[in-house]
Amino acid sequence: MVKKKVTSFKKYIKWFWMIVLGGFSLLILLFFLTSIDVFGALPTFEELENPENNLATEIISSDGKTLGKYATENRTPIKYKDLPENLVKALVATEDERFYEHSGIDFKGTARAVLKPGSGGASTLTQQLAKMLFTGKASRNIFFRIGQKMKEWVVAIKLESQYTKQEILTMYLNKYDFLNQAVGIRSAARIYFGKEPKELDVQESAMLVGMLKNSSYFNPLRRAELVKQRRNVVLKQMNRSEFITEQEKDSLQQLDLGLDIHKEGHSDGSATYFRTYLQKYLRKWVQENPKPNGEQYNIFRDGLKIYVTIDSRMQKYAEEAITEHVSNLQSYFFKEQKRNKTAPFYDLEKDQIKGILERAKKNSDRYKRLKIAGKSKKEIDEIFNKKTKMSVFSWKGNIDTIMSPLDSVRYYKYFLRSGLLSIEPQSGHIKAWVGGVDNKHFKYDAVAQQKRQVGSTFKPFVYATAINQLKLSPCEEFPNIPYTIPKGKYGIPEAWTPKNSDDKYGGMLTLKDGLAGSVNTMSARLVDMVSPENVVRLAKSAGIESEIQANPSIALGAVDLSLLEMVSAYATFANKGLRVAPMILTRIEDKNGTVLEEFIPETKEVLSEEIAYVVLDLLKGVTLSGSGVRLRLPWKKPDYVTGHPYKFTNPIAGKTGTTQNQSDGWFMGIVPNLATGVWTGGEDRATHFAGIAKGQGATMSLPSWALYMQKCYADKTLNISLEDFEKPENLSININCDEKPDKINEDNKDVIPEEEDTDF
Repeated sequence: MVKKKVTSFKKYIKWFWMIVLGGFSLLILLFFLTSIDVFGALPTFEELENPENNLATEIISSDGKTLGKYATENRTPIKYKDLPENLVKALVATEDERFYEHSGIDFKGTARAVLKPGSGGASTLTQQLAKMLFTGKASRNIFFRIGQKMKEWVVAIKLESQYTKQEILTMYLNKYDFLNQAVGIRSAARIYFGKEPKELDVQESAMLVGMLKNSSYFNPLRRAELVKQRRNVVLKQMNRSEFITEQEKDSLQQLDLGLDIHKEGHSDGSATYFRTYLQKYLRKWVQENPKPNGEQYNIFRDGLKIYVTIDSRMQKYAEEAITEHVSNLQSYFFKEQKRNKTAPFYDLEKDQIKGILERAKKNSDRYKRLKIAGKSKKEIDEIFNKKTKMSVFSWKGNIDTIMSPLDSVRYYKYFLRSGLLSIEPQSGHIKAWVGGVDNKHFKYDAVAQQKRQVGSTFKPFVYATAINQLKLSPCEEFPNIPYTIPKGKYGIPEAWTPKNSDDKYGGMLTLKDGLAGSVNTMSARLVDMVSPENVVRLAKSAGIESEIQANPSIALGAVDLSLLEMVSAYATFANKGLRVAPMILTRIEDKNGTVLEEFIPETKEVLSEEIAYVVLDLLKGVTLSGSGVRLRLPWKKPDYVTGHPYKFTNPIAGKTGTTQNQSDGWFMGIVPNLATGVWTGGEDRATHFAGIAKGQGATMSLPSWALYMQKCYADKTLNISLEDFEKPENLSININCDEKPDKINEDNKDVIPEEEDTDF
């Protein structure tokens, strides 16, 4: 009997060891089969050496801030040193308590998961990283899943042999998709909390670690309360691992999530119009600058670092200024349109309005999608006339409403558009670029893409040509009488006699008075004295690239130019006559920090220092006694449109411009180290204010310039100049005219010009 029991026990021992050894042998066999790619190809040594892929290209401002990214995955990797200690502790405590003890596979955790289902996952951080990098989504097929798991184990062991624990942990956080365009810990910290990872608090780190369980389910934008519960679980784990005290845990669990959302889509964030322009430039750059192996860089996947000239502070101030002024100006426009039977248009017949709306419809994304889908004209018209739910732009936030797509086309025609560009004359660096009021709803860029009639802002090029060729003094006087250029001269078909906007004539005017008052008769006389061809030649030399017809009418600004061209050309005056081509880039680096190209300015002498200074002196007169006078200090009451007193006392060279029917309002303003231009108007020239008071450049665009400069001056770190322009030695042209005191100094009166000369 005893013998039988002994035999039976030996039999059980034999079977036990057969199972153990068999299982161990099977495991070795599976490892072997995995290593020879039976379950699919394993990553190569090179791939393990460089596992980072699909990296976002980052746009970095001149002051070191991220303006935006180009990405298929919004992921910008960071180093371990950039991670806060509390984030690392939260991650280890929650996801892999024995992370620093195992070599890629936690056999203790695996045994626990097998013997006690539901006790927790068996995958280590290294295995999870292996899965994200190389093995992909888990298969539902049990056999394929076993193969995947074996691959995870093999890759995890290889990763552990190749990288330190710190590097593995960092790669894991850099790779994970936190949802809402937040791929990787840096994007997650910026998007959910508006911070860099190093700045994350304990509870913020705990929330992000909590999302690692399943970011689609624990989505803070959709399930905030659930995410808070998950965050509190992480805090509990941190307390269990003795990373935080019981008191700290209890206190932190009471806090709200504290989200501070900063979306990073292409239409979100700062400098959106600039980033669109830059992307087009980079597409061309990558074609002309291949990788060493001949392949083309991919700006959406190769993790390039693009260092741009934009200053994030100045960009912010510019966007704020445009929003503040144009939203206020818009309220006046809406009130005016209530009395306009053809709102928002003037001077058009019904058929013309119908044509404008039809063109706008065909240019819309909706129309283009329907055409691609093969819809007929009748079907498209039916869709555009059918009311539907939509979200439309308003200055108080998007409005959910019901209207037809065609009605929405007309609705958007009511909105005024505006652009601002700021350039540092000495370097050519573009410091701020605002292409419109809202990139999500108004894509057309008013800085580089749009060209509009510039009106009186072109007149300084006429004066500059006359002073340069004829050495005229700003004190030179000419009669203020109608001036006629005869038929046939310069190829014009009819005699041309422009009128002054106030229809007033008589007496003598100096050049300084003529430009300050934007007197048309003076501009006509000067363009005839030097010829339109020479004016065009100077403007082109200063940086205007658009075609300009050498017609006398250019004296009044009858030419369509971009804001980029105009500000660049004006910057030449501030840089002592030396043109520096506008620059948007300083350098481009690859993901490893290797400099691929550094950019240097292109320079060209346009005018002598003396002539440039004389033109600036003329332009200063515009802000002392001309249409730019509202910038000045002694005014008792604020600007009647913006509600702001500007109180500028420093020298400012400027020029307003207003085109026919108030379709375009311009202001160009220069201080010694910054040239800035603003344009404001409707999308269509028929969308404008009825009268000159609110429709002139001094009302539509000058306030945005003033608000922007106030903000820039308030930020002392920017060092925007308050000084006068540097006077050249041995100035031979007389600029000290015997003038009456400036209007702004006469009894400290409020003198707001009601009109300025418009083009013909």
